[in-house]
Amino acid sequence: MTVRTILVPLRGDGKGEGVLDHALCLARRHHAHLEALHCRPRPEDLIPFGVFVPATLRKEIVASAGTLANEEENKVRELFDRYCRERDIPELDDGPWPRDHVSASWREETGKQAQVIGLRGRLADLIAVAQPDHEQNLGRNTLESALMETGKLVLMCPPKPVASVGARVAIAWNGSGESARAVTAALPLLNKADSVTLLTREGENLPVSAEEAKDYLAVHDIEAVLRGFKAAPSAVGQALLAGAKEIDADCLLMGAYGQSRRRELVMGGVTQHVVDHADMPIVLMH
Repeated sequence: MTVRTILVPLRGDGKGEGVLDHALCLARRHHAHLEALHCRPRPEDLIPFGVFVPATLRKEIVASAGTLANEEENKVRELFDRYCRERDIPELDDGPWPRDHVSASWREETGKQAQVIGLRGRLADLIAVAQPDHEQNLGRNTLESALMETGKLVLMCPPKPVASVGARVAIAWNGSGESARAVTAALPLLNKADSVTLLTREGENLPVSAEEAKDYLAVHDIEAVLRGFKAAPSAVGQALLAGAKEIDADCLLMGAYGQSRRRELVMGGVTQHVVDHADMPIVLMH
């Protein structure tokens, strides 16, 4: 089993090329297909809910929204076409996708991006999304929908240049069901990695030890190295990111939201810290 399709949602927020760069780095290791997805907003979504809007104004809103949607669609499509052309990535309309080189295709859907990703992502091997932008309040719903609604691996891409993804993988291991699912789902990635390191907090009594996880990976012909780190319970996220950097990992694999989503928002948590502060690619699995 390998990674065959990577879904890449794109919109006119200036982050499309960065997400494509991360997805392409991973795709090249697996000769995967990049499926670019642009979600065209529905004009009716821009009309205030529960507020009376005169028919004339409603028509104006719909017409204006349609014009803006066309402009954004053209802009994003031009970016994608130029990106593929400059990197010699063939654009294909139909499968089956080639198995000996990277390819790409374009898909257009109508609706809110988070909702569309929650459906379309279910038949991708991995979903690449931009790291949420707090200042512009963009991207969080898409990330959470990809994680919570699809059951697939999600590559969160920070806004910085990238040279490699998936060559040197660090795994955040705490023996939880989420971390176990992340490891199992990522076996195709780990099999192609040059190095794999299990990061675990020293002194913690894990329900399933890092040594057992190492043995499990060995069954799948993956040689992993164990590395412990010291951290207070409230600083595990920070320590994981630091530990991944210390070993020169090019991505961190981890289970996402082991606590309830609401509790993470109120009390903070490892996932939330990593999502908020990571400056390296993060592969997440819920």
